[in-house]
Amino acid sequence: MAKQKKSPSWKRWIKLKYTQLMRAPGGAAFVALGFSIGMAIEMFTLPTYGLAFFLIFPLIYWLGGSLAGALIGFVVGKIIFIPVAFINNRVGGWVLPDNMKIHVPFGPDWFAQRLDHILLVNLKLIVGGIIDGIILGVIFYFPVKYCIQAVASRRKEKRKLRRVLLETSASRLPATE
Repeated sequence: MAKQKKSPSWKRWIKLKYTQLMRAPGGAAFVALGFSIGMAIEMFTLPTYGLAFFLIFPLIYWLGGSLAGALIGFVVGKIIFIPVAFINNRVGGWVLPDNMKIHVPFGPDWFAQRLDHILLVNLKLIVGGIIDGIILGVIFYFPVKYCIQAVASRRKEKRKLRRVLLETSASRLPATE
């Protein structure tokens, strides 16, 4: 009876992706920029019904960030979105004029009024989300960059220590002829 292949462990796969992200060729700034872009885009994705997600790809290309970092920033943004949505709504209300009205002449009057209200709330969330997303992106850029640099420097120190230990243990071995 043939042995069945085990599927790769999720923990191992996540560790591999983490290692690849930490060793990204562009360095810490490359990954941190991608993370910031993902975080900023997430702040106004919900009111656009998920279509803002597609902005990640051209922004990553134009600004030169990491796609993997952007996707991680997008997921972290999803985790913190609910509390930030209230702030987005408030900021959008501050920016948009108080007398702003949206009127869609569609269907019965009661339906049009509810639709107008939903569109106004979504517009506040979009405008506030764009502003707050840019602010959060800038705020998160520096800690993410610092953390990645710290991990890289620890990795470099470990490699240097391992090399020194190997050289000293090799020098202690008796010479063979």
